[in-house]
Amino acid sequence: MNLKAGDLLHVTRAASVQFGKPIIFRLIRVLPYPTYDRWAWLDGYQLNEKGDAVERREIFVQPEGLRKLAEAKPSPAPLAPRLAPRKAPAQTSPRRTRATPA
Repeated sequence: MNLKAGDLLHVTRAASVQFGKPIIFRLIRVLPYPTYDRWAWLDGYQLNEKGDAVERREIFVQPEGLRKLAEAKPSPAPLAPRLAPRKAPAQTSPRRTRATPA
């Protein structure tokens, strides 16, 4: 299975026995740790029912036991830099002259 950052994964016992209670996992990256053949360390966030991240985790799984719920979306094209807003010219008030004694 080709995993990439942003993938939404359903992690069950098929991926590792520790997941008797399945979780939803948003992948940050596949960690470069040495592992057994067909196993991988994943870094990401466990999500709740609403899709909110509740805990950052590193999990040890068999990628073939994972189920992708959603593919990572491609990054949008970078926005053009914004120009700083122009400053309005400073308003000058009429000069007050001091009355001179006669």
